[in-house]
Amino acid sequence: MAEKVDLGVKICGLAFKNPVIAASGTYGFGREFSEYLDLGALGGIAVKGLTLEPRQGNKPPRVAEAAAGMLNSVGLQNPGVEAFIEHELPFLRQFMGGGLRIIANVAGNTIEDYMEMVRVLSDTDIDAIELNVSCPNVKEGGVAFGSSVSGVKQAVGAVRPLCKKPLIVKLTPNVANIAEIACAAEGAGADAISLINTLLGMKIDVHTQRPVLKNNTGGLSGPAVRPVAVRMVFDVAGAVSIPVIGMGGIECGEDAVEFMLAGASAVMVGTANLVYPDACLKVISGISGYMEQMGCTRVSDIVGKVKVW
Repeated sequence: MAEKVDLGVKICGLAFKNPVIAASGTYGFGREFSEYLDLGALGGIAVKGLTLEPRQGNKPPRVAEAAAGMLNSVGLQNPGVEAFIEHELPFLRQFMGGGLRIIANVAGNTIEDYMEMVRVLSDTDIDAIELNVSCPNVKEGGVAFGSSVSGVKQAVGAVRPLCKKPLIVKLTPNVANIAEIACAAEGAGADAISLINTLLGMKIDVHTQRPVLKNNTGGLSGPAVRPVAVRMVFDVAGAVSIPVIGMGGIECGEDAVEFMLAGASAVMVGTANLVYPDACLKVISGISGYMEQMGCTRVSDIVGKVKVW
């Protein structure tokens, strides 16, 4: 009899029951999805991006369909970190006892924003903090922290002494050398890297001759970005010694396996959740089925095992 497949993984010292995490920005705080599935079946949830103060986000229209994906310029609409701790975290706690990992995604316009959010969240029972360095540094004219080695070093280095939780740094793909940026994050104290965030895109209505999004441009996600994301995960996994969490257009188990073969220890499922509420469960099942087919018993049997030419 074949050995049973073990989907458990360990990242930053945290044990996950399986390697599938709902990506930030596509799962809210889990409430809506809990009506369709058992959140406890997931490996984890990266909650909606949090800012220090509540944000209303950008003016609509701020979501648009694109070929093999979607564009969004939601603008980090969220209730603020204190409201999350008071109102949303208690709801999530009921699933944490069964092994669901909760990752708080934080986004700041200044280093001080990041520092305060990390300090406050470190004293809660969340499992990890995901630092979104794709945010504009208002003190530097709006340039994203994650777009330069110096910006990444500054952001990660500032929060590291305050962070009592495993620190995951989420990278923007809108850079020339993603591996260089990842190495800077590792050097500044990151415990893991997650990538990719959305690619900057634009869609124009040829009849009105105006951009479809009120913000003119937005983040492209979905299957259209997957080849770029897989390549970047491959580049980063070969450059750093800390775990890599891959995401970008994952819709099924084989998509997830692609990222794992490229070097990802776990994956995040994003846009697919907006189409199929049970997308994460399908990905978990698909990974298990692939491993059984290939005679693998542990996730580590496939991580980084791509056979390059």
